[in-house]
Amino acid sequence: MQFELDSPKARYKGHVVLASSSERRRRLMEDAGYDFEVIVPSLKEDRLHPQDPLVLAESLAYAKARQVADRLERHVVIGADTVVSLGGRLIGKPADEAEAREILRRLSGSTHEVITGVCLVNARRGERLLGSEITRVVMKNLSEAELDAYVRSGESIGKAGAYAIQENGDRFVERIDGSFTNVVGLPMLLLARMLDVMKKLIYPETAR
Repeated sequence: MQFELDSPKARYKGHVVLASSSERRRRLMEDAGYDFEVIVPSLKEDRLHPQDPLVLAESLAYAKARQVADRLERHVVIGADTVVSLGGRLIGKPADEAEAREILRRLSGSTHEVITGVCLVNARRGERLLGSEITRVVMKNLSEAELDAYVRSGESIGKAGAYAIQENGDRFVERIDGSFTNVVGLPMLLLARMLDVMKKLIYPETAR
C-alpha cells in the first residue's frame, strides 16, 4: 500500500544534532534536507517506564536530547522515541522472534496507536520544547504463514510494534489516520513546527 509522505523540506537552516541510533530517522532527516549530524545517546531505556505510553515516549525523547545536549556547547539537539499502544497498553520492541510473533498476533486485525515523543534542546542556553504525535493504524488480519515469513526476515527485531511500515510491514496495514512519518519514527511536520518555535526562542527578532 502507498502512503503519502508528510515530510516538508527543511525550513530551519541551522545545524542540528539528531540524538538517535535510528537509521529510519536519519533517512527522514536527509530526505527533508536538514543540515545535521548524529550523536547516539547511551540511554538505559528500561529505567524509564511510566504506565502511560505518551508519557513514556515524551520522557525518553527528552532523556535522549538532554543527555546529548549536555555533551555539547551549542546546536539544537533533537530527541525522539516511538512506542505502540493497543487499548491504552504499551506494546514494546521484541527482543527475539518468539516475542515478535506474539506482538504481531496481538496487533493482527486491530486498530492501534503509534506515538512518537519529540524533544528539542538548545545546548547553548537550555531552551526546551516537548511534543508528541499520535497516529492510528488499522492492521489487517494476518495469517500464521505471513507472521512466520515476516518474523524470519528479521525486520521485527528492535521495532516498536514488531513491524517497519517503511520496509515490508506496509503490506499488513489497511489504513493509517494521521502522520505516516510518525509511524516510521519521526513526525516531520511536527518537527518542522517545533524547529520554527525554537528558532524564535533563539532569535526573537525573527518573530517581529
